[in-house]
Amino acid sequence: MQTRTKPIPFSRPTIDELEIDEVVDSLRSGWITSGPKVERFEAMFRERLGVEHAVAVNSATAGLHLAIACLDLQPGDEVIVPTLTWASTANVVELCGGRTVFADVDPGTLCLDPEDARRRITPRTRAIVPVHYAGQPADLDPLRAMAQEHGLALIEDAAHALGTFYRGEEVGASGGVTVYSFHPIKNITTGEGGMIVLDDEALAERLRLLRFHGVSKNAWKRYSGGGRPRYEVVEPGYKYNMLDLQAALGIQQLKKLEAFNARRAELAERYGRLLAEVPEITPLARVDYPAVHCWHLYIVRLDLSAVTLDRDDFMQALGEEQVGTGLHFPPLHTQSFFREKYGYREGSLPHAEQAGEEIFSLPLYPLLTDEDQDDVVSAIKKVVAAHRSAP
Repeated sequence: MQTRTKPIPFSRPTIDELEIDEVVDSLRSGWITSGPKVERFEAMFRERLGVEHAVAVNSATAGLHLAIACLDLQPGDEVIVPTLTWASTANVVELCGGRTVFADVDPGTLCLDPEDARRRITPRTRAIVPVHYAGQPADLDPLRAMAQEHGLALIEDAAHALGTFYRGEEVGASGGVTVYSFHPIKNITTGEGGMIVLDDEALAERLRLLRFHGVSKNAWKRYSGGGRPRYEVVEPGYKYNMLDLQAALGIQQLKKLEAFNARRAELAERYGRLLAEVPEITPLARVDYPAVHCWHLYIVRLDLSAVTLDRDDFMQALGEEQVGTGLHFPPLHTQSFFREKYGYREGSLPHAEQAGEEIFSLPLYPLLTDEDQDDVVSAIKKVVAAHRSAP
């Protein structure tokens, strides 16, 4: 393989004239903050999932923060979170005054290990936050059972999982609290943005209140035709509302989700075939229960005994071959804030710790061509050959 002159990015959103026209329509309308397109986008989610409520926010982090805030945590209250996740899954627990209790992951799929989560339940536990890692569903049945048994909230972090199915049901369709992300690398994007879906009417009303300052009327209702100007601050809230400019993108993106995910699945299957020739690289295992993977990420593990580079240097070498990669994620309990606050030591969560040294994510997005993918695998083979350990 000749070194590329044009890099292959780790990710790239798929945006065409339909999205551009929808955004321009918002600009021309004069309504660019939360308004009719946000309401339309929320309605599309309610219809897709068959849920009662969809609450659009400006990020999945905001959605998780609101969901945890509604638990009204007291000092010492605990929330169980898988350690292999993005920082916000745990940060919001800390910001709401709770204690993050990290659980280990399944060594093959890297989804939350339900049995390890069960071992960490105490009388102070208030919630479990499973992460549908990389686009595979966490094993929800045992998690739901233990949540019911112990009176816990179950808040699904589905930032990776739009279009994922668990045992024949789309993630989010159960009516429990589920939070999606629309960051530019996700399966659909609104630039930045998120959505909370649920069936609980009282909770949905509070989420809507908290996403906009704790004010009982939002701007769309106050200033649209016939709206009354008076409003009431019911409790201190946040500025987490989604803009119509963001929802305009999402309206068109959501229509294309099946096509986007089908292309991701095709590329993932092709990676599997191509990487079978590279024993030093192993894709993550597939879950052993009925599931549809939405292939948000294609994560592989590097056999560190087979090469003379560590994972970080291996990723850097791929970058020098013009191939972008991602790291999802260093285990959170090894990060300085959590390590120092809670006293975690090496070996505390061994499956996640091992994965944290081996995993990296390959380019995977609908605009990736077969030729680009061939170059990704050729670059991997080249780096492996140049740094293979002596027999």
